[in-house]
Formats: sequence, C-alpha cells, structure tokens
Amino acid sequence: MTTTTADTAPDTPSPAPLDTAEPGLVLPERRFTLTRSDLVRYAGASGDLNPIHFDERSADAVGLPGVIAHGMLTMGLAATAVTDWCGPTARVAEYESRFARPVVVPPGEGVELVVSGRVDAVLPEGVRLVLTATCGGERVLARTRALVVAER
Repeated sequence: MTTTTADTAPDTPSPAPLDTAEPGLVLPERRFTLTRSDLVRYAGASGDLNPIHFDERSADAVGLPGVIAHGMLTMGLAATAVTDWCGPTARVAEYESRFARPVVVPPGEGVELVVSGRVDAVLPEGVRLVLTATCGGERVLARTRALVVAER
C-alpha cells in the first residue's frame, strides 16, 4: 500500500498537533493508494477472506459495484493518519466512525483514499479530532472522530 501526504514527504513526520492544538487547526491531508494486492494481503492478515474483497464475480453476485476494500482497513487507514499527525508521544484514547459507502478498488492502479482532519476541541482529557475520508470525491466514512491524549 502506498502512502503519501499532501504537505510532506512520506517518511517525514508531521508536527504533533497536541503541542499547538486549537479548535479549527487543519491537519495535513493524507493519501493512501489501495490496490487489489493490498486487499488480498489484508484479507490474509485479518482472517476476513470474504471474496467480495478480491473477486469481481463474488462482489457482483451480491450487488456491489466491484471489489471493495475491507471496512476495517478503511477505518484503520484513517486512524493511521491520526497517529502520524500526532506522533509517538501521543495515543488514541477513543476512535469512532461509521461506514458511509464502500471503497471500490478497481484492478490495476487501484484507488486513492484521502483522509483530512481538523481539531474540533481541546479538552482537559485531550484533543478531539474530526476526520473526513473520501474516495473519488465521495465520503466513505461518516462521523469519524478521535480523542488523542499526550503520553506521560
């Protein structure tokens, strides 16, 4: 799986928002490219071998528009953006999301998942982030939030 960021090189950590967090702070956009090979590897690692995640005929048979990414993989990538934004001195204390629509992964080049976020609130217990995850301009996760706390 290829990961890129809009504002930094892939291996350059972003500044931790906990240090300077204030409501409305926009976090750097993260981009993840998902291929069918990524889905097969995730299926093996997770044990979710449902063929809708790697076989076109199976996906078509249940009315899907094509092979789809695992929902937990999509959610996990959004969480990865959070941990990358916050750095190693923070941890995700709470994380929630709802699936809005499937991420269809065509053969070949794959598809790009874009995760953006902003600081929603600075609370005594930590920083609450609101996330948006889109694919092809369509929101794929809804009501996605994370509470991040500084490690002590």
